Amino acid sequence: MEYSDKYVSNEHKEQHLSATESADPSSVSPFVISTSPKSPRSPRSPRSPKSPRSPKGQQGKHGGSVGSPLKNQRHSNSRRDGHPKKGGYGGKGTWGGLLDMDNDHVDDPNDPNYISDKEDMKFVSKTSAEFEEFKKKATVIVEEYFVNDDVNSTANELRELEMPSYSFYFVKKLVSIAMDRRDKEKEMASILLSSLYGDVIDPQQVYKGFQKLVESADDLIVDIPDAVDVLALFIARAVVDDILPPSFLTKTMAYLSRDSKGVDVIKRTEKGYLSAPLHAETIERCWGGRKNKTVEDLKLKINDLLIEYVVSGDVKEAFRCIKDLNVPHFHHEIVKRAVIMAMEKRQAENRLLDLLKRTAEEGDISEVSCCLEFENSSSLAELNAIFVKKLITLAMDRKNREKEMASVLLSSLCLPSDDVVCGFVMLIESAEDTALDIPIVVEDLAMFLARAEVDEVLTPQDLEEIRSHFPGSDSIGNKVIQIAMSLLKARLSGERILRCWGGGGSCKNGWTIEDVKDKIGKLLEEFEAVAIQEKPVDV
Repeated sequence: MEYSDKYVSNEHKEQHLSATESADPSSVSPFVISTSPKSPRSPRSPRSPKSPRSPKGQQGKHGGSVGSPLKNQRHSNSRRDGHPKKGGYGGKGTWGGLLDMDNDHVDDPNDPNYISDKEDMKFVSKTSAEFEEFKKKATVIVEEYFVNDDVNSTANELRELEMPSYSFYFVKKLVSIAMDRRDKEKEMASILLSSLYGDVIDPQQVYKGFQKLVESADDLIVDIPDAVDVLALFIARAVVDDILPPSFLTKTMAYLSRDSKGVDVIKRTEKGYLSAPLHAETIERCWGGRKNKTVEDLKLKINDLLIEYVVSGDVKEAFRCIKDLNVPHFHHEIVKRAVIMAMEKRQAENRLLDLLKRTAEEGDISEVSCCLEFENSSSLAELNAIFVKKLITLAMDRKNREKEMASVLLSSLCLPSDDVVCGFVMLIESAEDTALDIPIVVEDLAMFLARAEVDEVLTPQDLEEIRSHFPGSDSIGNKVIQIAMSLLKARLSGERILRCWGGGGSCKNGWTIEDVKDKIGKLLEEFEAVAIQEKPVDV
């Protein structure tokens, strides 16, 4: 701003300078020096020192004071220095400056919004300690996974940590360790990430984990010379598996420094892998391919195992091969291929149909076992006991077929004997209520107990332990144990108890056709022998 020095005093200049320095330039209008209350005064030539002064009190033409041109300028008569308060803002009736704080201000600990520095430090320290603990446990989980190759177990262990906000570190650790291992471990890492995505690990945590990997590319290359190529392949695989969006490449590239190895990783991923023809199939097979990943591969494997079974007749080996496929959602193809093969090869019909029957029985049991293992690892320890109680309670209210199925399932699950004991104790404790719906509950419970011992699910010591929970001689528990003991002491008790519900023992659901034929044959032989003995002799 320009103005004439002849009509402004030094004091006013200082006031103007102070105000313009403290005020916001964007909100202050241009400063204008006025010599009249009505209009701005234009500059004049200097007054001659010889010019006559007007007498004091003399009025001009319009009633204004005549005299010094500075007389009409406003001057404060206050003793204050005139400088703006508080750096150009504030004053009486105002809020003061935005960042003003009195020197005597003291935080009130009773204020609900009060947060002390000590509490902040405690929170930061606690968070840091939790993260360090997570890092240690995550490393152990990764190493165990590469040893046992158990996706379900790894998922459960990661859930039990209950620290989903740190899952990005698990992603980073898994991939960084796999990068320095064989192709087998690299494939296992990709499969695990695809399995945990969305269910166990949040998509944002997967995204963040790969970002951290790209950022640490300069460090990874120190120990892994081909880190750029391997990490690029991991990212390409994640994009093909739909656990990373394609936009990850451009967004991550935007904040990387030009001399970072991470830039080379992104370029290698985009130009070297994802831009290649038929890149999806190539990337999926980059480390030997995932297990049983294509439909055609599965069909070939199923056909091979059926042919091998027809030749060898080894049911256990067939079960093992089916389990190794690890595709329960594709078991319908096994049924289809077996039926087609049975129609084409009549000599193999009986063997193939028997396989289907046996696999149906075993499949149901293995599915129950898998469900129990999964739930028990993430729930309460007494789940097995509750399962035993519920299983037998439902079976007692059904036909003999369901009772036989319950006993077969119980012997096939190989539950800890302590859990089975607890289950039977719970059953006996609720027997009085169960008797309202099932009048013969005592006899049924005794038979289930005796069958459990014959099937070696329980030992005689386990029966004594169950008895110890019901000391009274007239108690239902004591009656159940006494009946079970008497059944076990009977002649040929093992065979009788195994057949108690018309079943074929702990390995079969009911009698097979061959069992029935054998018994019919023995019955006819016995009848024939008796008939010959009773035939009269001719004299």
